[in-house]
Amino acid sequence: MQTVDFFTPIVDDPFDYGRIAALNSINDVWAMAGTPVTALAVTCFPKQGVEYEILGEIMRGGLSILTEHKVALLGGHSVDNDQIMFGYAVTGTIDPRRIAANTGARAGDILILTKPVGTGIVSTAIKFDKCPPAVAEGSRRVMLTAGDRAAAAMRDFGVRGATDITGFGLLGHAWEMARASRVTFEIDSARIPQIDGALDLARARMVTRGDRVNREYVGDDLAIGSGIGKDLQSLMFDPQTAGGMLISIAEEKADELLDRLRIDYPDAAIIGRVGERSDRSVFVA
Repeated sequence: MQTVDFFTPIVDDPFDYGRIAALNSINDVWAMAGTPVTALAVTCFPKQGVEYEILGEIMRGGLSILTEHKVALLGGHSVDNDQIMFGYAVTGTIDPRRIAANTGARAGDILILTKPVGTGIVSTAIKFDKCPPAVAEGSRRVMLTAGDRAAAAMRDFGVRGATDITGFGLLGHAWEMARASRVTFEIDSARIPQIDGALDLARARMVTRGDRVNREYVGDDLAIGSGIGKDLQSLMFDPQTAGGMLISIAEEKADELLDRLRIDYPDAAIIGRVGERSDRSVFVA
């Protein structure tokens, strides 16, 4: 398994930025129930105007996560660039008989989300100095919660359908998974876990460009109930960094898997179910 991901700073602390970037990069391996093995750093950093100590802290943060999860850093590549960017190309391994893929959802399955949404909205508010410290700290904790235990649980429970929630937001990735699996997802918006304070920031229009882009991405193949306000919709379309896993699991195993997940992901919740393919890939009520 191979994946690559890197992005601009979303928190003020460079050490935390490096840690979050590492977890975000590894997440694609964990989302398929795989095990990360090696990584190559991808770095964009200006030669002038920013102290090199900041780059050192970013890389130190990333290395701390790789070390914690026994991922060997083999090297990397750096580019002179005005905009700071950081991340990793990650190689992992997986038993081909135990892959959790976005094609694996089946009608009758239950949908579980492991983490609350709202990191993109919170990061936008931080950039504009509009984010309460407690809300920023809550988002930081969510992003710094690793997906390794979710991957282990998926392996133990034989999960075949899953995806991580990243740039396309919850509804964008749910739509991709429903289409790939040729089923329809029925999502209960009231059950989606949220970062505390993120909805208030959405009401203040602290949304990213991804709010519009992700709505356009899914287009008419998604139906949202008339009673669901634009601000809550923004949370569901919000691009996530180091987001949670959306897991499709047989109904008879769902409660036991949820109990297992909540040991490490206290906000994990059942947010809907999988139905036979209909005229839409996703319905949100």
